Amino acid sequence: MSTAASLPDRLLALLNALRPAPQAVNARERLRVVAGAGLGILLAGLLSHASMAASLPWLVAPLGASAVLVFGVPASPLAQPWAVVGGNTVSALVGIACMLWLPLPALGIAAVAVALAIALMFLLRCLHPPGGAASLLMVLTAQQDWHFAFVPVALNSLLLVLAGMAYNTLTGRRYPHAQNVQPQPPAPPGAQMAPPRFGDAELDAVLARYNQVLDVPRDDLVGLLHEAELLSYRNRLGGLRCVDIMSSPVITVEFGTPLAEAWALLQQHRIKALPVVDRVQRIVGIVTRADFMRAADAEQREGLAGRLQTLLKASPSSHSTKPEVVGQIMTRQVRVASAERAIAELVPLFSATGHHHLPIVGEQARLVGILTQSDLVKAISHGP
Repeated sequence: MSTAASLPDRLLALLNALRPAPQAVNARERLRVVAGAGLGILLAGLLSHASMAASLPWLVAPLGASAVLVFGVPASPLAQPWAVVGGNTVSALVGIACMLWLPLPALGIAAVAVALAIALMFLLRCLHPPGGAASLLMVLTAQQDWHFAFVPVALNSLLLVLAGMAYNTLTGRRYPHAQNVQPQPPAPPGAQMAPPRFGDAELDAVLARYNQVLDVPRDDLVGLLHEAELLSYRNRLGGLRCVDIMSSPVITVEFGTPLAEAWALLQQHRIKALPVVDRVQRIVGIVTRADFMRAADAEQREGLAGRLQTLLKASPSSHSTKPEVVGQIMTRQVRVASAERAIAELVPLFSATGHHHLPIVGEQARLVGILTQSDLVKAISHGP
């Protein structure tokens, strides 16, 4: 009874698996792709026809499939110029070679030609789905002339790529889309975004475990993951702003604060940084425990405690060769955030770059608070 009842469920699950996924592509983008593919084929056909002998076909059928990739998914690794020109040409050569050298029935030649074409495209890093069709076309038309792989196949492919470069660029799509660039996640207007919380090594490990051809360029993949992460934070944190969760008032020091006094504040309040402000509470720097360690030459572990004590001890004379006040060891380049800035935009900054504290400024760039990792953890755990 349970088996009979589960059979419809299995069939329904199979049908759902076969159902095409929705496409998040608006009408404008669809029109761009359609017009581009039509213009690309028209241009490739006209120029090929004008430059070839009348006895040769001026277009090959696999070019239609190449046009879908070049204009429909111009960022895809399968649609890049080397993939299009190399994949189609190499596959055509494989098909012709199989026709000339394999003593097999046509069906056997076709199967071997397509398989070898795919293997060679993998080897030469020019995997291009229409290449399989190019190889099969050579067999189905019993083509045995080596020149056919170059004219019209390579010529058609090259002209289509050139058309794709011009059209995609004019319509706001990057083509060629470099596949070896260091991924840089996109930043929303007015936002300074940190990189995602994973590095190249982690991404490489995941892709190796995935072990399939991924039809998305690396930089786009990183960008999409980063934007999804940011959207997740926004959904969880709602409309929270820095002013809603920051710590205030802030313990600060000035440029001329003695080092011993600043160090005592860090120890007393168990904090890692002190904003350095001027008389009107504008940020001029920040002094951290790391700044003290650097000034005491922390790289030499031996005798560090003694060197730190020497650093903190005020010199009896009016002239000193060592730092005496905060302004001499502070970090002058300080990352700050506006009190009205959304908390969600700052989560990647804390999680990816090791930031523990971020000064918050209000009107006239005056310090109004500080955002710490503890503040952020509380906000995320409690939600909006």
